[in-house]
Amino acid sequence: RSDAGETMAWSESVDTLLANKDGLAAFRTFLKSEFSEENVEFWLACEDFKKTKSSTKITSKAQKIYSDFIQADAPKEINIDFHTKTHISENISEPTLSCFDDAQRSIYSLMAKDSFPRFLRSEMYKELVKKQQHGNQKRWLPFL
Repeated sequence: RSDAGETMAWSESVDTLLANKDGLAAFRTFLKSEFSEENVEFWLACEDFKKTKSSTKITSKAQKIYSDFIQADAPKEINIDFHTKTHISENISEPTLSCFDDAQRSIYSLMAKDSFPRFLRSEMYKELVKKQQHGNQKRWLPFL
């Protein structure tokens, strides 16, 4: 796809956006401007965590995710329900690769229903699309 086509394709779904390096970067910048970048950071940390093979790394990565995003007063505390938070807290001493799945689903849903539509309506996204469309015209019409 052209750059403009790619930028516009981000609007198809959160998955399309998160799977694209530039889309993810733009979305993170947008979330930062809204003071909610912890959501995408948590989601990415969970994606990375689920690929972990070594059991010692599973424990250390789980502890890091827990201390960064889950525990009370965590530096990047995410907004999840009490039940999910309690469940993770009770099981963090013996973490499994699926221990953050409920929280990750909850945050994904929050991004998909809330942050993503706002991102698509944002001036930032509109400017990116406009820039890409203008850039494509320049390639074909050198006099522009």
